[in-house]
Amino acid sequence: MNEQSPFDIRASACPHDCPSTCALEIERLSDHRIGRVRGAEGNSYTAGVICAKVARYAERTHHPDRLMHPMRRVGPKGSGEWQQISWDDALDEVAEEFLKREAKYGAETIWPYYYAGTMGLVQRDGINRLRHVKKYSGQHTTICTTLARGGWMVGTGSLHGPDPREMAKSDLVVIWGTNAVHTQVNVMTHATRARKDRGGKIVVIDTYRNATAQTADMYLCVNPGTDGALACAVMHVLFKEGMADRAYMEKYTKGWKELEAHLEDKTPEWAAAITGLSPEEIYAFARLYGRTKKSFLRLGYGFARSRNGPVNMHAASCLAAVTGSWQYEGGGAMHNNGGIYHWNKTLIEGLDAIDPEVRILDMSRIGPVLTGDKTDLGDGPPVTGLLIQNTNPMDVAPELGKVHKGFARDDLFVCVHEQFMTETAKMADILLPATTFVEHDDLYQAGGQSHIMMGPRIIEPLGECRSNHEVISGLAKRLGAEHRGFGMTATELIDETLKISGWPDAAALTEKKWHDCMIDFDSAHYLNGFAHSDGKFHFTPDWSKIGPNHEGMPKLPDHWEVIDLADAEHPYRMVTAPARNFLNTTFTPTPTSLKREKRPAVKMHSVDAAAISTEEGAIVRLGNKLGSLLIHVEIFDGLNPGTVIVEGVWPGKFFIEKIGINLLISAEAPKPNGGAAFHDTAVWIRPER
Repeated sequence: MNEQSPFDIRASACPHDCPSTCALEIERLSDHRIGRVRGAEGNSYTAGVICAKVARYAERTHHPDRLMHPMRRVGPKGSGEWQQISWDDALDEVAEEFLKREAKYGAETIWPYYYAGTMGLVQRDGINRLRHVKKYSGQHTTICTTLARGGWMVGTGSLHGPDPREMAKSDLVVIWGTNAVHTQVNVMTHATRARKDRGGKIVVIDTYRNATAQTADMYLCVNPGTDGALACAVMHVLFKEGMADRAYMEKYTKGWKELEAHLEDKTPEWAAAITGLSPEEIYAFARLYGRTKKSFLRLGYGFARSRNGPVNMHAASCLAAVTGSWQYEGGGAMHNNGGIYHWNKTLIEGLDAIDPEVRILDMSRIGPVLTGDKTDLGDGPPVTGLLIQNTNPMDVAPELGKVHKGFARDDLFVCVHEQFMTETAKMADILLPATTFVEHDDLYQAGGQSHIMMGPRIIEPLGECRSNHEVISGLAKRLGAEHRGFGMTATELIDETLKISGWPDAAALTEKKWHDCMIDFDSAHYLNGFAHSDGKFHFTPDWSKIGPNHEGMPKLPDHWEVIDLADAEHPYRMVTAPARNFLNTTFTPTPTSLKREKRPAVKMHSVDAAAISTEEGAIVRLGNKLGSLLIHVEIFDGLNPGTVIVEGVWPGKFFIEKIGINLLISAEAPKPNGGAAFHDTAVWIRPER
């Protein structure tokens, strides 16, 4: 049980880029200070458990390096030379610069750029209202979910799965491609409950023995980008050994006979040569999975962050349809529950002002965009104005070499609204101080569970910090952008959005703290049919429904060898996995996070380290055709030889040469609909003499 606190306890929700979206209880020590942050025990998914980094949130909110005042750059870009100015002067200058560029090039020269520094619907998505009203360039938000989501949707037709609390009622939980201990700790809460209460087993499939893998009853260490081969071999065994539910497939699926024939030669022996697993490991997992009716696949994002990621996700999701585990409580597959919420975000995002003729730019390709790549810009103008909220592309975007070159352009005007002096903030012309989630009102939905939650302001904004909504509304007034959403408070936007979406209003939701939106069992398990027009799960995917660039994609689950394969010049495959104490770059300023993570390092198998005559703690040069950087070595045998892991995302300032690991990540847009292939990179490693 939580310790009783003598302080005022306020309900809120975690705003960060994590599927758990934990319900929180926050100590309010005064009008300007918070204390301890705990998980809400009364919420059936959070169940009182939150990650350590959010539990330490007071350290972040009250960090001495918080940005507190608007500032104008007075020295060269990136120089760190600033002049404090008023809010009126700051917003006036941003509006003046945007209008000047709009007059010269047209509205598409301005690119509002944002992502998931907060997941609140108002404070995150309100930037789109300004975009749509002003007809600024659109944003294809590919950097996180696109690859995985497409692979899931092509099979089921809907972005939902069983109630994730059913993991506690499962006899086998398969955690595939997500290091839940690092990135969504509540998965472990419910999976371990199944083990404790039912004797259930936990299987983890990942590219290295991470913290989640260390908890597993069975761990499968796969080579990066080979999950589709594993899934096919498992299904081969399911068909061959009588563990496929043909009656279920006949009723609920499309293409199962073609699938069975296709899998004839996809044996564990075939997959072993691709995945790095032994045939025995694959047989053992297939038999455990096939003989356990109440098996729950928890499919993450990590194994889909590859050029063949959508194909891998679809292949993995097929397992539940082959065994028919969808029929059982505690069975089926779960990726994300975003499809259950039926939001009407017209007011928040200004959807009534969308012009379909306005170009849309891929956020994962910000480097090529800012360096003038016509593949992205087409016949439109260059991007000469950026408004950035909730993201740090100078560290987190692919192809950092081009990103940094683009931000250094003298003709590019950049306004950054931020909480800390990130690498992106350093490149701003106007820098605006932003509130944290405890300093503004917002509304949250969970992807990895089923609740919507209010996040009311708990303390007054520190210094001169303002919320995203206030900044967007202030700019709209100066830019001549008219939409009634700009004249409303955040709470008014929340209230009306809740009502028109069919949910309890803001007052009721605030009183209840959260509302469980979980759909009924039969719908969640697709027992009324899958969400395609034929009501079937599709083993034969129609990739054209997911994205325009679908030519050549596999017609059935397979190992699609379009990945950045290792070769003589680049003998290692690199995965840039999430660190336990960071969340992208959100928690990198906090002292305890930095102390626990220590420094950037490349995890190498001892066999690989010996082959290049390097050792623990040594400095090596890591690189590919995009560039190279210096990094320390960590000898780690919990991965396959030929695989290397760099946990992060560490800001560039912590690397020896002051540029981060995404220097080496390609901005190539994978089929069929783009995305960032963060875990699909071939590299070389050389000792630094």
